[in-house]
Amino acid sequence: MAQKTKTTHKIKIKKGDLVKVIAGNSKGKQGKVLQILVDSNRAVVEGANIVKKHTKPSAANPNGGIIEKEAAITISNLALIDPKTGETTRVGRRVNADGKIVRYAKKSGEEIK
Repeated sequence: MAQKTKTTHKIKIKKGDLVKVIAGNSKGKQGKVLQILVDSNRAVVEGANIVKKHTKPSAANPNGGIIEKEAAITISNLALIDPKTGETTRVGRRVNADGKIVRYAKKSGEEIK
């Protein structure tokens, strides 16, 4: 029986990056990346894709009830915000003067920290 191979793409967005949602219900919202889910090619963005979760009473939440939290968004629906101009940009990779591979904003050429 043939096994399915899953292709993985190089994820150019990292935890802590400032991104803008370019598609979906949260389109236009900006936020910081809180978590990257590599297996499902998704990211959790602060303040975007808010869902309501019904919770049972527990030690952490004694009353239970409905809580609002951020859900994961597909990485293709996110665009990095250029640190220099504040606009959305694509991400490139290049070798800097120290010989390290660094990410840079394609629009301004600025290195992304």
